This record gives sequence, C-alpha cells and structure tokens, in this order.
Amino acid sequence: MSVGLMQRVCAGYRVPLFDILADTLPGGLALYAGDPRPDEMIDQSRRPQKAAFWHADNVHLFSGKFYLCVQRDVLTWLRQTDPEALIMEANMRYLRNKDAADRMHRKNRPVIGWGLGTGSMGGALQKRFLSMFDAMITYSSAGKESYCRAGFPAERVFVACNAAAPRPTRPIPERPLDHYDGAPVVLYVGRLQKRKRLDLLMRACAAQPEALRPRLWIVGDGPIRAELEATAAKEYPETEFFGALYGDELTARFDRADLFCLPGTGGLALQQAMGSALPLIAAEADGTQADLVRPGNGIQVAPGDLAELTAALTMMLSDPVSLRKMGAESFRIVRDEINLEAMADVFGKAVRFVQKEGLR
Repeated sequence: MSVGLMQRVCAGYRVPLFDILADTLPGGLALYAGDPRPDEMIDQSRRPQKAAFWHADNVHLFSGKFYLCVQRDVLTWLRQTDPEALIMEANMRYLRNKDAADRMHRKNRPVIGWGLGTGSMGGALQKRFLSMFDAMITYSSAGKESYCRAGFPAERVFVACNAAAPRPTRPIPERPLDHYDGAPVVLYVGRLQKRKRLDLLMRACAAQPEALRPRLWIVGDGPIRAELEATAAKEYPETEFFGALYGDELTARFDRADLFCLPGTGGLALQQAMGSALPLIAAEADGTQADLVRPGNGIQVAPGDLAELTAALTMMLSDPVSLRKMGAESFRIVRDEINLEAMADVFGKAVRFVQKEGLR
C-alpha cells in the first residue's frame, strides 16, 4: 500500500521519521508539506532523502487563535501521487484537509489522522470532524483517551509516542555514582523564547541552598537571548550560554550534565537528554510529557510555578545516587519504548490495520 503523508510544514526534526517510514512502508512514502510563516522560526534545513517530497503551496490566513492554513495544490499532489492510504494532521485549521479526505473516500481509500487529541472541540463539530478519519495516530496515552471519550473506536486509535531521536546505540555516559564532579550541572536545550520560561529556571537555581547551587548551561538561540543574558547577569551569574550546538558538540553537553530541565512549554530535546541518561524536570504541557517523564525518571511541575520548580530542583540535586538511578531509567525508556523506530512501527501498524479493516 503506497502512503501519502500531509503536513503543514516539514520541520527538520521530523525528517528522520519520514525517511524511516519511506524505508519501512512497503509502498514507500510521498510527503506533502509547505513553508511556515516567517515569524515561526521553524528549522527547515533538512529535507527527506528517501521520502518523495512535494513542496506544498501554503497560504497562511490570520494569526493566533484565528490562524488558518490553505494548502492550495493538495488535490494536484493527490492526483499525481495517487496514494492508497493518506495520513494527515488532525487539525481543523487546515482547510483543505477535508477536500483531500473526501477525494480519498470517493476512491474507497482510508484516511488516518495524526494529532495531539481532541483539545477544545466538542459536540456536533467534533463528531463531524472526526468522521473524516478511518483511524487515528496520537502522540500520547492522554491523546488516545480524549479521542475515545469523543466516541472514536479505541481499536482504531494508535499511540505513537512523540519521538525525535533514534534508539540509542551507545552505552550510558560515565558519571560518578554518588557525587558530582564539582557543582552539579543543570542543562536546558532548545529555542530561547519567552514561553520556555528560562527566567523561572534561573530564579529556581538561585533559590537553592549554597551546597546545591548548580551550574546552569543553556544551549540554543532565539529572539530573547540578549534579554536572558542580562537576566542571568543579575539573577544567576552561574549561567553559561553556549548558543546553538549540533552533533558531537551538543552530545558532549548532554553527557557532562547531571539534570535536564524544561521549565516551559514544548521541547523534544527531552529524548536527547534521556539518550544521555539524564533525569528530567519538565513543565506539564500538551500531555506528551507524561509518557516521557515518569516518577522513575523525573518530575513534572506545573507551568509557571516557581515554588514547585524550586522544590523539584532541591529534591533531585540533594540525592546524587537517586539522580543516577533516574537517569538510568530515562535511558531504558528511550532504548526500549520511545524512539523513532518505535514511532515508525506504530505508523506501520495503523496503515496495516486500515488496509485490513477498511473504512469506518
């Protein structure tokens, strides 16, 4: 079965998944995706090497909660690629998705949704939207629960935990088991944006007892870097900014850290941290963190809660032995459960399911 996959944009971190799918799906993968809005700063430096790529004609309308996207040439792409199954983002803001789904169903071919969950949808609108899909792939167990509550058949919902890194093939980095090599190192990797709440992380570090005050390493770049550097100079001089790092340089920072922290929204760097056997502190966001950050390998904190973040740092930094055990559990999770290979396998299961079971 040949498979088409529609995306609004082709983000660089998704490219390895698309190429794995192109390799593992028997009929290959045809990818359709366009450009983001200029202010989104989405990395598009990578393009698929194995998936057949069509550059979509995206038209962006409005902004914020009123944002809509029209992908004008999607029916042309479908006519030329003629996939036997179609995977698309389950997002009502993408206005041509219904046209694409209708065309597939006229040819008696299945459409698979891919989404976080039902969000704020409800009632007749929700029912009509979900009726477009013959199966659903979601990022998390929380997402599956929301689709099932909305009446989507549980056997047609597949959980592909959100992955950005392959299964680790190297051993756990060596770290002292019962102490730190000097002051402990807390690491953040990601875009430097207000919603990442790095100001909160600096204040939480500054509130630690003198014996636990960590070195704070911030890897990444973004529009508020100068502002954050000024905040660090005032609030927490033990902060070091490395800018954007890649490859071996980035891996070296993960390997030399003791704890990884995402104090704000989003951040797939969690999995890279887990591949370096780091325990985690992450703010609760869209539900995908719950599958990654568990009591055995980290702590989830309420977004924007300085007291809770400070307490989590104190608890974890005060016990290096437990910290190393939690790091080992992080490594086990990304080795055995949540990685790109496992994510691609779930996509394959969903495709095989609709091939066998047909339309809803």
